[in-house]
This record gives sequence, structure tokens and C-alpha cells, in this order.
Amino acid sequence: MTEPVFLKQTSGLTLDEIAKLCGADLSAPPHARRIVDIAPLDRAGPADLTFFDHRRYADSAAVTHAGACVTTALLAKHVPSQTAVLIVRDPYRAFVTLARALFPLSLRPSSLAKAGAVTGAHVDPAARLEADVTVDPGAVIGAGAEIGAGTLIGPNAVIGAEVRIGRDCAIGANAVIANALIGDRVVIHPGCNIGQDGFGFIMGAQGHLKVPQVGRVIVQDDVEIGAGTTIDRGAIRDTVIGEGTKVDNMVQIGHNVTIGRHCVLVSQVGIAGSSTLEDFVVLGARVGVKDHVTVGEGSQIAATSNVNGDVPPGSRWGGTPAKPLKQWFREVTALARLGRESGAGTVADE
Repeated sequence: MTEPVFLKQTSGLTLDEIAKLCGADLSAPPHARRIVDIAPLDRAGPADLTFFDHRRYADSAAVTHAGACVTTALLAKHVPSQTAVLIVRDPYRAFVTLARALFPLSLRPSSLAKAGAVTGAHVDPAARLEADVTVDPGAVIGAGAEIGAGTLIGPNAVIGAEVRIGRDCAIGANAVIANALIGDRVVIHPGCNIGQDGFGFIMGAQGHLKVPQVGRVIVQDDVEIGAGTTIDRGAIRDTVIGEGTKVDNMVQIGHNVTIGRHCVLVSQVGIAGSSTLEDFVVLGARVGVKDHVTVGEGSQIAATSNVNGDVPPGSRWGGTPAKPLKQWFREVTALARLGRESGAGTVADE
């Protein structure tokens, strides 16, 4: 399925190596068979790994030509005999673990240059780069910036003065980072803007008075930030993105926002200034969060919802304004019933 000119393949894994990596029970020999690629059930060939995790795909599983299939004990009977079956409890998680091993370079932005090279870039003499930092053509690194070993700075990225970036990070093409402290193993995809001043004005009849934004952005270890995302620096305190949090593409995070550990923010989320997301919060696509709101630990907010008030820990809310899911579903059902009972005219009636 993959195109080797884009993502370099490893030499592959034997079935024994695959079983060991994901803790699977392996159905039958030959265990020395080598798997070099991944593919869906209906497109997989003899050198491909696939997965089968739901009965709805039984027809595709029955005719697959995959070399190996990760599945459950209950579903294994649908897989052809020529395909090696690896029995696990969670097929998709196991498949992802194996795909990561087969394609390790797919996990972060890639470089145009040889690892450790600084080519065609402007690095201020007062910047400090540890060993094995790769800086691609067109990148600019400002005075006093510090970048840790093993980090990649992509083409045309701009790293502002005094910015700190940890070890084994990847900063994508055209990203701009200023007024920020970045931890280790952070992935920032292309086109992100991190640390610019937040949107703060005092409105008045004579015009709008700009509020100074004097805080920083702090991004903790193992955070991933999707392409085109914007994170404003704090006004009078820092904007913080907690350890292990994953942010999708095109997300806006306002000044003074605090996001806890291992949160998930899906595409086009917007979080207004001084809001707090506690640990393990999930926001669906296009959720809007009002300023000075707290979303409690472990809460999940349905896509396109607007959060206008505090959300208790462990909640599942949705709607506009957001409310507990059961209440929201009752209101939507009641409104639909009211519409049917009102006998509203159709287009043909009009």
C-alpha cells in the first residue's frame, strides 16, 4: 500500500517477531515468513500485514490475500488458511504497534537533509544546538535559542530568540515558534504558529486598546500539535499544554489557557482565553470553549458543541449550549417530535 519513495520501509518483520511485539498467539508456521508492508483486508498481498476487528468485514476477510492478519479468537475462523493469523484482544491497537515498527519514520515530519546536518539555514551565532540537531534549508534560529539533541527543524521554520526546544523533537516546515519552552519528544507539524501575542483588547468609543501579552507558551513532553494550529502566549500567566496531549490540525488555543495531561483536541477546536481543560479531556471536532471555563478531568464534549459554563469531571456533554448528553438527546428528540406534530408544510405545499 505504501510508496517506498515517500516512506522508507524497514527490512520487515518475521511472523515470530510480529507475535512477540504485539503479544499475539500465532496460528501456524511458517514463522520465518517476512512481512514488509501494511494494507487493508481487501488490498493486502502475501507480504502485507492487515487487521480484522469487526464482523461487518467478514466478507473481505474471507477473500484476503494478506500474509498475516491480526484479529480476535472469535473472528479468526473467517480468515483464509493461507493467511497467518495472530490472535490478540485488541486487533487495531496491535496493528498500530506493528505499523509503527515497520514505518518508524512516519511518526514525525521528515527532513530534507542528512541527520545532524545544518544546511542552507540561518543559525544565529548565539544559538546553542546540541549534537545531532538537523536544520533544514531556509530555517531561521534566533539568538539565544537552545535546541536539544536529535531534534529536527524543518525547512523555513522560524525559531525565535531565547526559545527552548528539548530533545528528539520535530518542528515541521514553516512553523513559527516564539516566546516558548518546548519539552522532549514534541512533534509540531507544518504551519503551526506558537507563542505569538494573544487576542486582547479593551474596547471603547475611541478605539480598541491593545493589552500587552507578556506570558509564554509551555509545551510539555510528548505533545503532538497538528498542522496549522495556533497557540497564543499568555497575557499575565503562561499558556500551558500538558504532557502527552494530542492536538489535531487547525486548532486555536487562546492566551492563558491551561490544558492538562493526555487531552485530545480534534480539528477546528477553539478555546478562548483563560480556560482550563483538566487531564484526559476530549473535545470533538469544532468544539468551542468560552473564556474562563473549566472542563473537568476525563470529560468528553461532542463535536460542534459550544461550552459556555464549567463541566464537571467525568461528564459527557454535547449541544449548543453544551449540556449532559442524555438531556441533549431528549431535547433533540422532543424538538423533532414537535416539528412532526406541528404539521409544517412541505416545499410542495408552498
